[in-house]
Amino acid sequence: MSAASEITRKAKSNLAFALNILPRERRQDMVVFYAFCRTMDDLADEQGATMEARTQALDAWEKGITSGFETPDEFQREFISLRDRQRIPNELLVAIIDGCRMDLQAQRFETWNDLSSYIWKVACAVGLVSIRIFGCQDARSEQYAVALGHALQLTNILRDIREDLDNGGRIYLPMEDLARFNYSEQDLIAKVWDERFLALMAYEAERADAFFHEAMAAIPTVDRGSLLPARVMAEIYHHLLEKMRDDDFHVYEKRYRVSKPRKLAILSTHLIARSS
Repeated sequence: MSAASEITRKAKSNLAFALNILPRERRQDMVVFYAFCRTMDDLADEQGATMEARTQALDAWEKGITSGFETPDEFQREFISLRDRQRIPNELLVAIIDGCRMDLQAQRFETWNDLSSYIWKVACAVGLVSIRIFGCQDARSEQYAVALGHALQLTNILRDIREDLDNGGRIYLPMEDLARFNYSEQDLIAKVWDERFLALMAYEAERADAFFHEAMAAIPTVDRGSLLPARVMAEIYHHLLEKMRDDDFHVYEKRYRVSKPRKLAILSTHLIARSS
């Protein structure tokens, strides 16, 4: 098993699950790319490592991508080979690293535009690389990738509120949105679940919903088949969003998940639709 395959296998993510639908060669390329994203995220979050050590690790990857690794390990060689074969722009890869670098310390996003800029780096850039590996041909697939990136990341943010608070006091919801519902940063830190919180979460869920619908409307006919893994991901995460909304967003008490049978049902539905 390659280094990238081992990283992806251990992650057990929704994306890793959706990759099973790809043809073998494209699946292996996505495994390598996913392993890169996972590695950057883990470097930024590494428990026990100093801020300086984590910064240096991310900086070393950026330098390796832009200027070449002096003594690349097995995974780095795999990744550079993927980048060169798929002609992935360094700018997108550096954006992903920069997004992870933003997570090195707890920060606050004052406005939606501030948060959207962060999401572009950690999610939309990932989508823009992915559509290249998927083999998309229509430029409109980039609009799909950006809209879906916002939808998926915002859904993640809503699900992971408690986890992010417990991980260094991270808050990703825009401060202007908290103020809109008279719900303070202190309320969030204290994990106050009340009508103000429900109104805030409903507002953000509607925003995520709009991005899911924007992505669906942007799918170009020529790339519909190529985008199948992304469409599976979209349905899994939209189901996750609906699950939280139907349960009144008890995110302080539980971490919502989509069951494996439900994921398999979604995957099967798309496979049947493709073959019909």
